[in-house]
Amino acid sequence: MAAIQRLFISGGVVMWPLLGFSILTVALILERIYFWVQVTGRQESLVQDALDLYRQNPRSALAMLRRNRNLPIARIFIAAVILEQPSTEEFRLALETAAQAELPLLKRFNTIFETVISLSPLLGLLGTVLGLITVLANLRLGDVGATQTGAVTAGISEALVSTASGLVVAIFTLLFANVFRGLYQRQVALIQEYGGQLELLYRQRKERPEVTDASTH
Repeated sequence: MAAIQRLFISGGVVMWPLLGFSILTVALILERIYFWVQVTGRQESLVQDALDLYRQNPRSALAMLRRNRNLPIARIFIAAVILEQPSTEEFRLALETAAQAELPLLKRFNTIFETVISLSPLLGLLGTVLGLITVLANLRLGDVGATQTGAVTAGISEALVSTASGLVVAIFTLLFANVFRGLYQRQVALIQEYGGQLELLYRQRKERPEVTDASTH
């Protein structure tokens, strides 16, 4: 612990904003991991159950979706299923509008991750410049005393530690940001697929009401 503290102090003033970025990034990453585990773990079974139930009884499907409205796909389905005898165009529009409303939640914190990825190496570079300034300010030709050597060593340490710290923060954030971006893109594709399946079922019910009505008895 003491070694980490000495390393942190040797990095100079830029280590404080990098520490703030690290704490913020870890907190947001944990929130996103919890969110995506909830979505990916329950969504597929919910969608299949909802579609199967919708074929038989739309009201029962709506009740089940309402019990799971903490999932984005459930809220999207509810926006269309809750409508009273909509046209196929209105049904599709309700699905698309609800899906668009869910997109900001799916890509939440992406801007913050991108900002941390961009600024962390720059802060590390700033620490490098400040460290080199310290080295040059204490460097006098012909003077090889212990005082000068210590100041030069401290400046070099600040330059190297701050640069490495900035890169570590940026790489760590980039790794998880890319994972979350991939999950977001996959989720958008799944929403389009599931929405299309629900719309197809609605069209079948609307075009052949006698078949669907018979299936409920």
